[in-house]
Amino acid sequence: MSETKLLIGSDMIASKDMLNPFVHHLELTSTYDKFKTAFFTIVVLPVRIVAILILLFIAWLLATIGLTGVSQTELSERPLTGWRRYIRRWICFVGRSAYLAGGMNMVIKGVKASRREAPLLVIAPHSTFLDSCISYVTGFPSIIARIEDGLSPWVGRVINFTQPVYVRRDDPESRHNTIQEIIRRVKSDQDWPQILIFPEGTCTNRSCLITFKPGAFYPAVPVQPVLLRYPNKLDTVTWTWDGPGALKLLWLTMTQPTTTVEVEFLPVYVPSEYEKQNPKAFAEGVRNVMAKALAVPTADYTYDDCRVAVKAGQLGLPMTSNMITVERLRSRLGLTRIKIEDSALVKNMLSFQNRESQPVDLAEFANSLNVTAEDGSLVSLFKMHLENEDLSTIDFKKYLLAEYILQKATSKDDLIVLAFKLYGEYFDKEMFEYVMNLVYNLPKSEASVIYNEMTDKPNEIRLADYLQYGKKYPEKIESLQNHSKNSAPRTVTDFSSCGQSFHVPTDDNKKYQ
Repeated sequence: MSETKLLIGSDMIASKDMLNPFVHHLELTSTYDKFKTAFFTIVVLPVRIVAILILLFIAWLLATIGLTGVSQTELSERPLTGWRRYIRRWICFVGRSAYLAGGMNMVIKGVKASRREAPLLVIAPHSTFLDSCISYVTGFPSIIARIEDGLSPWVGRVINFTQPVYVRRDDPESRHNTIQEIIRRVKSDQDWPQILIFPEGTCTNRSCLITFKPGAFYPAVPVQPVLLRYPNKLDTVTWTWDGPGALKLLWLTMTQPTTTVEVEFLPVYVPSEYEKQNPKAFAEGVRNVMAKALAVPTADYTYDDCRVAVKAGQLGLPMTSNMITVERLRSRLGLTRIKIEDSALVKNMLSFQNRESQPVDLAEFANSLNVTAEDGSLVSLFKMHLENEDLSTIDFKKYLLAEYILQKATSKDDLIVLAFKLYGEYFDKEMFEYVMNLVYNLPKSEASVIYNEMTDKPNEIRLADYLQYGKKYPEKIESLQNHSKNSAPRTVTDFSSCGQSFHVPTDDNKKYQ
């Protein structure tokens, strides 16, 4: 097993030193690198582009011929046979030739298992769009692809020829259907291609292996782990969300004399009886074997977790902050990936024209966010906003306030100011205490003291009072901003009669799928 594990836990404070597998910085610093890139851009790059385009056209033509007379339904119901299978070999040859034309040197280690030995190929780490070269090395197996990709008149032809398992993002049953289709194929007596999976689900910088999604491990069949390495002096391939764009990486890669990719086939991993019944344990076992072979740690967080940590760093808040806890739960529910115009906040902005509460029960809360009421993360998010354990409703507007701040804030100075502005630049005392707890984990007693220092009005505090207090006592505002770093997360309304602390979900009940 991998000896090192890195965990974004409830007690971790976001910092610049935290391992972040989603960042990659690339700059040409030496005169030699700059001169070489300029020379290759002028002399070599045009030749490589022409050669690649010709080869891609040949691959498209072969795929078009191979798909002639085959309907989309037939592609998904049974494997290609006869002369069409020979075309797959030619496409693999042409595909590898295209990578070679672009300066890619493929080094193969180990032996690929047959479909009978391992119906699934598990590829990691996934760090670049150039990882697609693995398809041509492994005999053009079926891939997991978005339905939109198959509709492309050019790339779609080649993708369709792999007989992919398509994912429909607009279908709430898509994940379930995808798993069922994978199970059907790998356990079929028909000679389907192997299925190729990138279980991390996103690109990293190869500094660690992040959480493997368990979807590919539900069939409970042997899998073959396949490692990808890029042992190059200048890393021009790594494509992460915080790093160079695809075009820049493609340009820099194709203007190198050569770029090496190592593909290593590990021995087939046969799941234990326990792992067959527990896909997450199966995924963890495979990940540990691959991490050991790569000599890298495993990191028990996902792309979404890291984005939350980066957000916490931007706002100067620790991972223990109630505000960041709300963001983590929203992330696990997929709410941070929703377009802002489709969010619950935009749909309910008019509710802030009055100061009346907007009580909702758990079912109404789930419906408003368009998620299932049984989801553990939703239940935790709901409980965070309960003002009393005997109540069955929360004020939906208080959740929307947290969402508003998280979407709009860009620094720690924005947090309280944005909350004031959403409420017409003034709060009553109860609302002020709520906001101070939400942002700074401040208990009611301490929030009440701060309130009395800012204003002498019994039940009204304005933004101007808060800003004036900040100018007069900047050290106290700084102390407030540092408070949550030294406090454990509570319920957002720990000043209520409930007084019940909020428990941050552990890794055992995380939902990453």
